[in-house]
Amino acid sequence: MSNVAVITGAAQGIGRRTAQVLNEQGWSLLLLDLQSVGTSEYSSALALAGDISDEQFVESAAKQCVEKFGRVDALVNNAGITQDNLAMRMKDEEWDEVIAVNMTATFKLAKAVQRGMMKRRNGRIINIASVVGVMGNPGQCNYVASKAGMIGWSKAMGQEVASRGITVNCVAPGFIATSMTEVLTDDQKAKISATIPMQKMGSAQDIAAAVTYLASEEAGYVTGATIHVNGGMAMI
Repeated sequence: MSNVAVITGAAQGIGRRTAQVLNEQGWSLLLLDLQSVGTSEYSSALALAGDISDEQFVESAAKQCVEKFGRVDALVNNAGITQDNLAMRMKDEEWDEVIAVNMTATFKLAKAVQRGMMKRRNGRIINIASVVGVMGNPGQCNYVASKAGMIGWSKAMGQEVASRGITVNCVAPGFIATSMTEVLTDDQKAKISATIPMQKMGSAQDIAAAVTYLASEEAGYVTGATIHVNGGMAMI
């Protein structure tokens, strides 16, 4: 029986590339996103469209995954949103929506798959954080708080479930070339690259590689860790 992974934000960017890599390694996949995700490129996949901040959707998705594939071996909490604003101008809903999707949904998704992992005494929970969760970034207090919270939560959760063979880790990307960065001008991209020792933005493949490692048997003794993939812009 193949391993089974749940991946949020799977329609594009880091989520899609992670799904592709795991599929190449023989994993079966539950792909979650607000928008519909095509499954034709995957050998074994179920796609569900919905809001991961909705607890009923999360519980239903986890149940359908187990019904179709038998279990969940890895959860990749990749989905995230931004609602940037200066703190003094930030609306309550801008704060609440970012925390709900980026932080609270991580907790709810983990809770939905945790019991099965504990019974099998094996599992991987992998959270896509961000370098700004450690460095901070003006105009993104809500986003930074959500990613810093994700890192802290992973350490606490990792301690709770380590004795049951479950690992909980983060991957913290720096500037990654995705559809979100495509809106930047060449001049803006050049200025960003100049702040990075490697003089370039990373790719979704760079993040997928780190996720794949943490999902593997080789990473069985790694928990509570944050792997920083940022080209050297923050050597933490």
